Amino acid sequence: MVQLFSRQANQEHWLPWQREAMSAFAAKMADRSRLFPCIPAVQAYALDDLRYGFASDPRSETAAQELAALLAEFAETSRQIGNDAALVVFFDTPAELADGYTVAQFEELFWQLLRQTSALDVRGWLDVVPLDPNDPLWEFCFHRERFFMYCATPAHRKRQSRHFPWFMLAATPRWVLEQFYAEPVKAEKIKQRIRERLGRYDTAPVHPDLNSYGNPDNYEWKQYFLRDDETSLPACPFQRASSSNPP
Repeated sequence: MVQLFSRQANQEHWLPWQREAMSAFAAKMADRSRLFPCIPAVQAYALDDLRYGFASDPRSETAAQELAALLAEFAETSRQIGNDAALVVFFDTPAELADGYTVAQFEELFWQLLRQTSALDVRGWLDVVPLDPNDPLWEFCFHRERFFMYCATPAHRKRQSRHFPWFMLAATPRWVLEQFYAEPVKAEKIKQRIRERLGRYDTAPVHPDLNSYGNPDNYEWKQYFLRDDETSLPACPFQRASSSNPP
């Protein structure tokens, strides 16, 4: 059974890879000599507003089931966690996957996992969110909650902001992002600082697909998985046929 954890969780019964993944993530977030670019993520980590979960090898049949359960539990409880709540999921990533997969293969795996997980959503797609990923207002939904998705992989090298030794997903609720953008001047200053940090953290240029939700030329799906170069998929691999599901 999957479970959400805070940073203060007792790790006594965790598997070795789970302890190692959490330790690696903590080191990345707390590194003062090499600041992680996403300032809100670093703040959320410091405030213990992040919740963590573990899932099986992302190639396995159970990975989508476990991710679906974690997303559902998080959607139910996120508003009680804190203003910067987000979910971080670490996947068991055997050596042959970590060392053998390319960025392109991880990209395909990410979208396959997202499709499989969405198919398990018993509460269905939100009617207020378009079904067409090319609509500027489209975003991933699960358990009646809207999420910005982030993927990091062992294969990323130039884009270290998207590198992690384990396959990792993060889900930030739209309501958290709406609070961030509620103060436009402050939000714009933070976004500029993030771009400056990206320039120092990554050897690849800031990806041209990074944009803001709602802009006419914005595509949320393109930002979920950024490649190690400046290219992107010509079309979104995620398609949902209908939003007619139980509330």
